[in-house]
Amino acid sequence: MRASYTGQLAALGAAGLWAFTALAIEQAARRIGSLTVNLIRLVLAFGFLCLASWISRGVPLPVDASRHAWAWLAVSGLVGFVFGDLCLYRAYLVIGPRLSTLMMSLVPLLTTVIGWLALREVLTGRDLIGMGLTVTGIAWAVIDRSRSWSAVDAPRPPLSGLALGFGGALGQAGGLILSKIGIGSYNAFAATQIRVLAGIAGYSLMFFVLRWWPNLWTGLRDRRALGFAALGAFFGPFLAVSLSLIAIRSTLSGVAASIMALTPVLIIPLVVLLRRERVGLGGVIGALVAVTGVALLFL
Repeated sequence: MRASYTGQLAALGAAGLWAFTALAIEQAARRIGSLTVNLIRLVLAFGFLCLASWISRGVPLPVDASRHAWAWLAVSGLVGFVFGDLCLYRAYLVIGPRLSTLMMSLVPLLTTVIGWLALREVLTGRDLIGMGLTVTGIAWAVIDRSRSWSAVDAPRPPLSGLALGFGGALGQAGGLILSKIGIGSYNAFAATQIRVLAGIAGYSLMFFVLRWWPNLWTGLRDRRALGFAALGAFFGPFLAVSLSLIAIRSTLSGVAASIMALTPVLIIPLVVLLRRERVGLGGVIGALVAVTGVALLFL
């Protein structure tokens, strides 16, 4: 039995917070668009991180980070926040939410493979079984819940859409491993600041290229959207991402990624309570299978 559950608990906390984040960001994106929301949420999250760092460390900015940390964490921010998120959101439009979310179930597998190649991390047989059960349960629950989604997936998804979905999964997995290489023993909130700064820079450059700034100014006038974006920023890039860094630092990357992939399952009780959506038997069984897999990952 593992001596400490810090990594697993942090990963579980991140998954739960991302469930709240997904619902908040969805509401904001419906009003002002996902690209605009992404930049706004990162800027707001950076403010939260500055305050947390100032309270906990006495300095509001990561000025004490090493060059190694700055380089790897900045690249991880570009890979995860910019490349991964853009691929995922584009995949939603091309192949629909069901296939896009299913492809994100590849994140634990990709993280395990990249972790083995880059860090020589090796999972035990029990970890592999737990990861397999978790991913299977998540996929099962997602397939069942897709019946309630209004978006309709194409009968034969185009290769471009599948490539975008894979890019989203690869971006998240790659971002986790790059973060693990960069963070070392550095403070998780300060490390997240570096990642968020890189994300802000990436989106700002994209806004210049696409001439998207007028859309941002329009979005800033929507107070309701800003409220949802603030909630998403607080629970997501501020808290959840910081917990994800604690998770990958404290346990194997594949284990952490498998637990954090629970977000689609954890969203189910939220949409039942908040939106009165019905959940089929398949969704319940899938959730139970996923929880069983996570239980094995805690042993």
